[in-house]
Amino acid sequence: MGAATERGRFVVFEGGESVGKSTQAAWLATRQGAELTFEPGGTRLGQELRRLLLDGAGARLDILSEALLMAADRAQHVAETIRPALEAGRDVVCDRYIGSSLAYQGYGRGLDVPLVRLLSEVATGGLWPDLIVLLDMDPQRARVRGAGGSDRFEALGMDFHRRVRAGYLELASADPARWTVVDADRSPAEVRDDIAALAAERLGWA
Repeated sequence: MGAATERGRFVVFEGGESVGKSTQAAWLATRQGAELTFEPGGTRLGQELRRLLLDGAGARLDILSEALLMAADRAQHVAETIRPALEAGRDVVCDRYIGSSLAYQGYGRGLDVPLVRLLSEVATGGLWPDLIVLLDMDPQRARVRGAGGSDRFEALGMDFHRRVRAGYLELASADPARWTVVDADRSPAEVRDDIAALAAERLGWA
């Protein structure tokens, strides 16, 4: 029998709107030859759920329905994309994951945080990232930099986005072995340098 395939590494980028997650996730995935994916919408089914969750029609969603749809998207994403890649020995970089549900539906929208965590645990079968990079920036600064967005989360008030940021920072503080906070209120190149150093230190990625 041949040696078992070594499991790939799983890295997630988290943060509020317009902090540069997608840019940095794409850069790291390209640099490492990792599989790049995202939530919500990282599968064919997920694209349908993403339209429900992010476009204007989703404004009528009950908060629990919203959280359940996010969990359904994540369950399909893990089963179809993330877990098979990791088990085949491929590294995965994901733009948003469980932390987004905790921060947005839990801290931001006021749904019970332990319930949101339970939904995500069930949806993922307990699959947590090896490293979570939280790109942190004051939401007012991020909104100016992003020049506004079109989805319904981006359109929510500044109080909501401040709650989301506070939730993210609380999550990172509670689990420093998994989470690392990176100051995103700098040039993309400066942020990238920090991420490269972090990936080398925590994952051995050169």
